[in-house]
Amino acid sequence: MTDSLRRKHWPKSSYDPRYDPLVDSGPGHNRDYAPTYWVGTAGEPPEDDGPVSGDMDVDVAIVGSGYTGLSCAIHLAKEFGIKATVLEANTVAWGCSTRNGGQAQISSGRLKRSQWIDRWGVDVAKKMHAEVSEGFELFRDLIGCGEFDCEPQDGGHFYIAHKPGVMAKLNKECQLLNDTFGYGSRMMSREELHENHVRDQEAAGAMWEPDGVSIHAAKLAFGYQNMARKLGASIHPGSPVMGWKTIDGVHHLTTPGGIVRARSVALATAGYTPAGLSNRTKNRLMPILSNSIVTRPLTDEEKSECGFQTCSPLTDTRTLRHYYRYLPDGRVQIGSRSAVTGKDAENPKHLAALRQGLARKFPVLDDIDLDYSWWGWVDVSHDMMPRIFQPDPKQTIYYAMGYGGNGVMYSAQAGRRMAQLVAGQNQGLDLPIFTSPLPSHGVLTPFRRLGQRFMYVYYHLQDEKL
Repeated sequence: MTDSLRRKHWPKSSYDPRYDPLVDSGPGHNRDYAPTYWVGTAGEPPEDDGPVSGDMDVDVAIVGSGYTGLSCAIHLAKEFGIKATVLEANTVAWGCSTRNGGQAQISSGRLKRSQWIDRWGVDVAKKMHAEVSEGFELFRDLIGCGEFDCEPQDGGHFYIAHKPGVMAKLNKECQLLNDTFGYGSRMMSREELHENHVRDQEAAGAMWEPDGVSIHAAKLAFGYQNMARKLGASIHPGSPVMGWKTIDGVHHLTTPGGIVRARSVALATAGYTPAGLSNRTKNRLMPILSNSIVTRPLTDEEKSECGFQTCSPLTDTRTLRHYYRYLPDGRVQIGSRSAVTGKDAENPKHLAALRQGLARKFPVLDDIDLDYSWWGWVDVSHDMMPRIFQPDPKQTIYYAMGYGGNGVMYSAQAGRRMAQLVAGQNQGLDLPIFTSPLPSHGVLTPFRRLGQRFMYVYYHLQDEKL
């Protein structure tokens, strides 16, 4: 297609609530944001560089403008002097980065420390803990650098036992964190939790971890965006990658407005990764829907009844967990797993189930008016752990994804690690998350959602009945 015939600026299209990464060919072209609390309260998005409007040659093309892609651009510039070009199909930080719960925890992926030991042994688990701890320090440095305000509320993370039967396992995990990893977590009783922190009526007790920060999700993304552009990166929304050829080691990425010829490509598309983007990522993630609601501001009486004395991250011990928090403006946010398919995402039963979850924890909030309701896709890997990886040492293609809903904090470190790989600095990156690809389900791939439906039934029985 010649320059004269190209549509260089796709018109803004509306948000599609039924979008499904396992069904749709791609995330769309220049779609608007999901109607999240974060987008609704962040103010005007910062400036970007507009859609790609001509052919260009670049050193590094980053596909995806969420936390990971922006962190990669930031660290390519800060640590290696490389000015990256970020390509975004829709609006900047359109996916996970403006749809999450705004909770930064000292974790990455879905596995607990005890499961790390079962899988890799104590020595590797300790190195993995050190990696995640380093990631949290990097995250603290970024949000505390003074260049932007994402409203951080630092007070640790409360992992709340949703029924008495899980207290023994939670206590065992707490002891492991302290004795094996030298981490300062501690258990607290229901009475202490209620008196000093939050009056969750389901809580049988809780484990408190010192590292836990609540943030404003969109303000974090927009802060990263400004930082990346200040360091010389260019960010192009409305520029989906619609074709990809590699010729003599140079990657030709076709966008609606032009071909981007890149010497290296870094993929940071998470749960919104199109099946046709690259064979290196095809069927390597299981996108899982998570929905979220935000209430109207609480009255003083409602706040007192709920016992909110913290804005710290709160999660419960369900496998189909709830993540929730008291927001600085007096609202309450809560999220959990939702529909299996995008087609079913608007089914009122999923909103009703989340409302019921809120009411079980805080009965006074039963039937409270909601100001925001949305959902988004979580990038769950088949072995529940992320990967920051170069799939083929002969090809300059890299990816960082698979956080399983725990990417708010670790995405900063993952972006930095991917920048190191792009720059050829992989010394010391010897953990399994850096040395192995995202696993595939192989012959079971067509049946993944059928398996998901059965597992949701089992998890619900385990969480609520057994």
